[in-house]
Amino acid sequence: MISGEDSNSCRKLGTVMHNPREGEFITIKSYKHDGSLHRTWRDTMVLKTSDQSIIGCNDHTLVTEADGRRWVTREPALLYYHKHYWFNIVTMIRQKGVSYYCNLASPYAIDQEALKYIDYDLDIKVFPDGEKRLLDVDEYELHRNRMNYPKEIDHILKENVKILVSWINEEKGPFSKEYVDLWYERYCQLSHNQQNS
Repeated sequence: MISGEDSNSCRKLGTVMHNPREGEFITIKSYKHDGSLHRTWRDTMVLKTSDQSIIGCNDHTLVTEADGRRWVTREPALLYYHKHYWFNIVTMIRQKGVSYYCNLASPYAIDQEALKYIDYDLDIKVFPDGEKRLLDVDEYELHRNRMNYPKEIDHILKENVKILVSWINEEKGPFSKEYVDLWYERYCQLSHNQQNS
C-alpha cells in the first residue's frame, strides 16, 4: 500500500522500532510533511501493541504545540494507530456521548523517543449523534501546494478518507461500542493497578 516516495516520508520519522508494553507511558509526536514538529502529547498510556497497531489512552495529558503553547486534554480519549492505514483515530469519551476525531496521517513509526507520524491536515469529526464532518480542507490545499505533497500521497489520502468513512458507517473497529467499552475498561483497570502499586 505504501511505496516509493510515500515510505520515504515515513522514514523521516525514525526507523528503530520499539514496541512498548501494556501500561507503559509513551510520548506521541506529530510532524508536518516538511519535517517540522507539529504537536507533542506526553504520557499516553499504552493499552495494547501488536505488529500492526497500537491502542493507547490520553487522560488529562499535557499537549505542546509547535509554537510552545501548552494545554491539557479534558477527557479520556482512546487512541488508535496503524502501520498500514493513513489515518489515526481519537475516541473522546464525554458525558454527552462518544465522539471521534480522525486525523489523515502517515502510518506511525515508533522508536525509543516517541510514537511519530506525519499529519496531513484533513480530519473527520464524528459527533455522538453520528453526524460526520470533513474538516480543514482549505488547510490541506494550502499545505499541499506549499510543501509540494506528491500526487501519490494526495491519492492515498483521498482513498483513506473513503476507508475511514466506510469504517464509521459500518461501526468497525474503533467505531464500535464494544471497542470503546473494552479499551476504556482496560484503561481504568491499568490506572487503578498503578495507583495501588
